[in-house]
Amino acid sequence: MIEIIKAIIFGIVEGITEWLPISSTGHLILFEKIFAFKNVSEGFWSMFEVVIQLGAILAVVVLFWNSIFPFTNKNGRGFKESGILSHLDKEITTLWFKIIVACIPAVIFVVLGLDDVCEAMFYNYFCVAIALIVFGVAFIVVENWNKNRTSKINSLGEITYQTALMIGLFQLIAAVFPGTSRSGATIVGALLIGVSRTVAAEYTFFLAIPVMFGASLLKIVKFGFNFTAMEAALLIIGMAAAFVVSLFVIRFLMGYIKKHDFKVFGWYRIILGAIVLLLRP
Repeated sequence: MIEIIKAIIFGIVEGITEWLPISSTGHLILFEKIFAFKNVSEGFWSMFEVVIQLGAILAVVVLFWNSIFPFTNKNGRGFKESGILSHLDKEITTLWFKIIVACIPAVIFVVLGLDDVCEAMFYNYFCVAIALIVFGVAFIVVENWNKNRTSKINSLGEITYQTALMIGLFQLIAAVFPGTSRSGATIVGALLIGVSRTVAAEYTFFLAIPVMFGASLLKIVKFGFNFTAMEAALLIIGMAAAFVVSLFVIRFLMGYIKKHDFKVFGWYRIILGAIVLLLRP
């Protein structure tokens, strides 16, 4: 029962921090030091902290289904009996091509095996704390710089392939340094190149779908499929908790950024990073 409670806690933390630009991986690393699982196989945690994100990603699929499912017909969205390709929604299909382009840097990063190198080097208290602080400062600086500027890109359709690739490059920062936040890195990058807050957040949500599915599949393959019954239960419960919490957090964030900037998350990151540095063993 204690282990199940831990899985629920991790799921709640994942559901909150995956979408708010405060680093889900960083928070999970910190919480793992307090609520570490007992009696699980070697390497389970490394797999769990990535695959649990599938629950959060499923929330995006559910909430934004009409914005990401590309097949249409006269009666609404769905497959037709014949001529499937002729019923593709052009705008949504183009959006997916741009998302694929944004994923190219991450794919190259993984193919070269740099993800394992960075995990070995930077997944620790000190690096997480520094990343929290540095990107917290970045949020405040970028928002101040962006305050009186007019966004150049105010809809998903206005994102070009070049812009998509640039956002994908910013995403790599989070892949290298835990505590940076994947959503935080892509949002900061998007703001810097003139994307509005709302569009930056939405594009970040959609970009997470292939990135997190790919990362989770890779982690499961590396871990193997020899889950114990308890490990399988912990993973499913964690994903379920992340899914439920994400439904509320995504809605909150989309409403919040229509009236507020991201500076509050920057200050949170700085304070949390400072606490971690003071309390780290």
